[in-house]
Amino acid sequence: MSDTRAEFRYSCWDFLFTCIGLPLFLLDIVLDVLAAVSFYQEKAFVCLGVLLLLLVGSSLLAQAYSWLWYSYDGFQMKTKVEQLPSRGLLGLLHLFQLGIYFRHAGVLEMSIKSFYKRKVECAETAQNLNHDLSVLRIIETFSESAPQLTLMLTVILQRAQLDPVTVIKAVGSASAIALSMTTYHRSLRSFLPEKKKQKIASSAVYFSWNLLLISSRLAALALFASVLPCFIFTHFICSWLVLFFFAWRSKTDFMDGPGGEWLYRATVGLIWYFDWFNVTEGNTRNRTVLYHGYILTDISVLCGVWCWRMSADPPDFVIQPLYALITVVCVVGVYILGLLIKVIYYKCFHPNLDKDELKGARMEQEEQHKELNKPIKAVFRITSERVTPPKTAAAHCNKRMRKLAVNFYS
Repeated sequence: MSDTRAEFRYSCWDFLFTCIGLPLFLLDIVLDVLAAVSFYQEKAFVCLGVLLLLLVGSSLLAQAYSWLWYSYDGFQMKTKVEQLPSRGLLGLLHLFQLGIYFRHAGVLEMSIKSFYKRKVECAETAQNLNHDLSVLRIIETFSESAPQLTLMLTVILQRAQLDPVTVIKAVGSASAIALSMTTYHRSLRSFLPEKKKQKIASSAVYFSWNLLLISSRLAALALFASVLPCFIFTHFICSWLVLFFFAWRSKTDFMDGPGGEWLYRATVGLIWYFDWFNVTEGNTRNRTVLYHGYILTDISVLCGVWCWRMSADPPDFVIQPLYALITVVCVVGVYILGLLIKVIYYKCFHPNLDKDELKGARMEQEEQHKELNKPIKAVFRITSERVTPPKTAAAHCNKRMRKLAVNFYS
């Protein structure tokens, strides 16, 4: 047990990100309401409809993942906040889109306990819970924040003016994207052995190339949507179907049930529409190169169509051809710059490890060994008795995040 406790530590940086995360989450909701009110007052009902669709769809997706993970874990609540509602009430809270708040509150509770009381058990639990929360932030980022930022940039381009609420919302969305990517990377880093620990500079480089790639992608989508708003939906559906097909062919194994796995593959297709996400272990260099080649080509085509419309059939807002060409070159150049920084990250900061070298490998093997050697009678007994698993080190290893760490580092 002592070795395991030494593996999991909740640092001041993790505590800071946790404390900032909940207020930013609430601030994002306030900005969503302000943006919706602004669109309604301006009678921009199409933008309002798209915004509401993104908000509702993203919330339903995140709540579905939260509920499925609770059910996969046997509804074992590790914090006092999460133990307050019964299982039925917890289901109602997820139905009314409030389940995520209890996850945030639970992580905050254990983070404060581990930071002030210096208890190892609290630190382990906070780390474990924060892993799930970081994945939920990624899902929310690419199902809500990234599409919203595209919408806001499109509005700014079409109106050719900077509205305060729109600008604040765009900045808030960009901050949410940056924070979610940073916390996700730090969650992955927690599975590295001590000798392979990455410094904070690695997170900064990881943040930089993701921000550049995502910014270029969103800018290209916004440019295209500003001149052909209806076709952006066709572009998304066609691209998502292609990406979903490749996610299916990747034979992902992230969720514990077939229905949840199909939901995960559909979500991966959505994430890939904006940025690369490792979903399988092993050498994925060829897949990564193929993906970035496809996205770079798609960005070039989107920007090319926008530049052509600016000269051949300009809309109400007109940009001179020279400025339009400079904009296209900048958008494509930013993506290429992001790729170069990504190469630097993988050359200088990224450790390639076997999956057995990552933390939690021994615990996972022990659990699998116990399952294989479990008596058959225990299988029937579990249906009639409520079994409370022992407080072992394996309970503190988040198997979902460990799978993502294996995909990322192996």
